Amino acid sequence: MVQSLWDHAKASLSTNGLEELVYRSNIIGADRRVCNWGGGNTSSKTTVKDFRGRDVEVMYVKGSGSDLASMKAGNFTGLRMEDIRPLFERPEMSDEEMVAYLGYSMIDAKHPRASIETLLHAFLPFRHVDHTHPDAIIALCCADNGKEIAREIFGDRFVWVPYVRPGFTLSKMIAEGVLANPQAELVLMEKHGLVTWGETSEACYAQTIKIINEAEAYIEARIIEEKQFGGQKHAALPAEVRRSIAAQVMPAVRGAVSDAKKMILTFDDEADVLQFVGGEASPSLSQVGAACPDHLVHTKVVPLFIDWTPNADDIEGLKAKLQEGIAEYKEQYKAYFERNHHEGDVMFEAAPRVILIPGVGMINTGKSWANSKVSGALYHRAIAVMRGATALGSFVSLSENESYNVEYWPLELYKLTLAPAEAEFSRKIAFITGGAGGIGSETARRLVSEGAHVVLADLNLDGAQNVADEINAKFGENRAVAVKMDVTNEEQVAAAYADAALAFGGVDIIVNNAGLATSSPFDETTLREWNLNINVLGTGYFLVAREAFKLMKVQGVGGNMVFIGSKNSIYAGKNASAYSAAKALEAHLARCIAAEGGEFGIRVNTILPDAILQGSAIWNSNWRNERAAAYGIEPDQLEEYYRKRTTLLVNIFPRDIAEGIAFFASSKSDKTTGCMLTIDGGVPAAFTR
Repeated sequence: MVQSLWDHAKASLSTNGLEELVYRSNIIGADRRVCNWGGGNTSSKTTVKDFRGRDVEVMYVKGSGSDLASMKAGNFTGLRMEDIRPLFERPEMSDEEMVAYLGYSMIDAKHPRASIETLLHAFLPFRHVDHTHPDAIIALCCADNGKEIAREIFGDRFVWVPYVRPGFTLSKMIAEGVLANPQAELVLMEKHGLVTWGETSEACYAQTIKIINEAEAYIEARIIEEKQFGGQKHAALPAEVRRSIAAQVMPAVRGAVSDAKKMILTFDDEADVLQFVGGEASPSLSQVGAACPDHLVHTKVVPLFIDWTPNADDIEGLKAKLQEGIAEYKEQYKAYFERNHHEGDVMFEAAPRVILIPGVGMINTGKSWANSKVSGALYHRAIAVMRGATALGSFVSLSENESYNVEYWPLELYKLTLAPAEAEFSRKIAFITGGAGGIGSETARRLVSEGAHVVLADLNLDGAQNVADEINAKFGENRAVAVKMDVTNEEQVAAAYADAALAFGGVDIIVNNAGLATSSPFDETTLREWNLNINVLGTGYFLVAREAFKLMKVQGVGGNMVFIGSKNSIYAGKNASAYSAAKALEAHLARCIAAEGGEFGIRVNTILPDAILQGSAIWNSNWRNERAAAYGIEPDQLEEYYRKRTTLLVNIFPRDIAEGIAFFASSKSDKTTGCMLTIDGGVPAAFTR
């Protein structure tokens, strides 16, 4: 059952009606069983001083494009009731006219555009109104016998409103129904949701929870678990097997769903998903349609359900079915668009947002990790609705044409304009070795600042996690993940890429940056020292690049590799034969891969830095003392020594290398591969010749 989250101590901290509305909205949105992401709206009518100092009655209502769980005062719109209440007398009003009228009724032009359901709140004669999308209520409203069941649950306390798209007509229908029924305590909106009210904010919230629990208790009493979704057809595979399968197929899925623009993927194998994908009736049930208009905007009308018998030994068979299924889904979506489109409509990406695999779970797609997770979160709600609706009767949905009209509704398209513009590395996934170090961490910050998602791989997992935590705190949840990896260990490298596939779906940018350095006169260079340099800087770069190459070929959408070489890649460093030889190996390996990668759209380029002392584990090791000794100076004189030997008289910092990496990884260098870029301040001895 849904629990009340009302906390009198926290609620008492609100100093005015708007703050109390914010509190109520946040606790409503905190439980997705009550209101799904981005859906629903709340309002409060109060009195405020206008710009002339007059007392005016104002209704604060959720602004368009906000989410109740995270809304602040600035996400609400204040409208003058004296302006909008008279609209109730009108016989009709178009969406465009209503939006324009509400804009003139705002008490502050800086407020966001009011919700499309603003008049629903304004026309009801109550101080506080909640409109929510509870699982139990939508299950009732999406059952073919929902109205009859509602009578059994609520008697004469409800108003049933047939499905009408939100706007003026629906708002007026709701108000007329409530005014005609003095016993009414709630409104049930067919295939849509719930409306409740109260004279105080607390009473309104309490009524919302009470009504939801009445419906939920009725439904749960009729659930027969073993018969859910037609009974079990396929059992879930073990957790580690599910994750292994997902990691192996997600790059192929990512390639198949990424057409003009790449997609970020997430994997979900929670219990309700596994029960649904294993159900006998689920393949057909999943194709009935969206459970709620607010769902289909993020999940599309239907998911892609893969007809596959769970078998851990049939990965290639699953990949083939996924690629065939995605191709067929896109063709069907294009046909759906052609059947229903209006002049001027521009088709969204045709690929599925939700992919269901028996025994394994759900893969979601989106322009970002957060967007992909929203699609998944809403499909969890859809599963809950179908679970309830089929316990009551048969699950029903919107017609195809109405589904299309909601998906391409101008007022929904407006919400898309509120999202920030996509940046250079939006939809891109970067895998950075040496992610805890100076160059690696600065590169991660640089790429994420322009939209990338990053995987920080390092032997120093704590250090990499600290960088990831810092990035996520600034740029948003899960923009960066940390993995422990030894670049010389083939199994660990493969496992790290599997982690990247599970986290985001694959990789687009590889920054081969892990490093070390040693210094010895040539005749004192031991085999151990030689092997150490070759293993990390040669074999390590080979393994990281090879696994990336394989994955990029599977994705089929190209990719970028940037190797971090050194001035010593082309300059014979004194007392550094092992290090210099390994760095030369890196630079030539990059050119070799570039020669083979072109036909797959894989570009490989190399940065040649010199003496990056800041934030470097290498320069904080014995290497600093060794290099100082080689030049006959003290260790604390190295920065000035390196600055003075450059023609530009500058030191080189991690951010300088990050800029070079960003250039090679970006569209600005789309036609450049097999190239070396020197970032060393101008060291004449290292000029190419």
